[in-house]
Amino acid sequence: MTGEDNSERKMQFLYTLRSKGVTDARVLDAMERIDRGVFIKGHFAPRAYEDMPLPIPCGQTISQPSVVALMTQALNVQPRDKVLEVGTGSGYQAAILSRLARRVYTVERHRRLVGEAQKRFEALGLTNVTALAADGSFGLPEQAPFDRILVTAAAEDPPGPLLAQLRVGGIMIVPVGQSDTVQRLIKVTRGETGFDYDELREVRFVPLVEGLGND
Repeated sequence: MTGEDNSERKMQFLYTLRSKGVTDARVLDAMERIDRGVFIKGHFAPRAYEDMPLPIPCGQTISQPSVVALMTQALNVQPRDKVLEVGTGSGYQAAILSRLARRVYTVERHRRLVGEAQKRFEALGLTNVTALAADGSFGLPEQAPFDRILVTAAAEDPPGPLLAQLRVGGIMIVPVGQSDTVQRLIKVTRGETGFDYDELREVRFVPLVEGLGND
């Protein structure tokens, strides 16, 4: 692919994000700097720059770029924030977050995906991301509290352990709903006396599963 083709592809990619409601300049910059093509290999590689979810190993998916960008925008990550991501998958979302936060911890139940994501982070020179094989439904208590928490799998309700690990003033973005029905993206803000919940949009994610995978 020529440099001119690459530039045109990036312009179209960013135009699509803006047309879907992504307006935050820092988020758009992060989406431009992190090449989604690095995270998709094999048969689906030619479709890496299309705004669509794609399958990755272990029965998981890489979310469509506009959803990644809109979730990141809603999370409102600040430069000094410590962020927890539940559901590493390909590592694409964590890489985007790494451009915005001080520190990103990402947990994934499939060890194979953790290993592959770590290699991608290293190749991209992302030194502020730590990927761990763990049951994400329990969060990462040894690193809590977190300023921001992003869940990339659908839960029936915002998981209690994750709510408990959110700092006062912190924000969590989580898809909520049964996996075979339309889910809703929820923004949870922790106040001094409790939690506020805002519905953002309809989404579809793989379900949040307890325990570690076999791979």
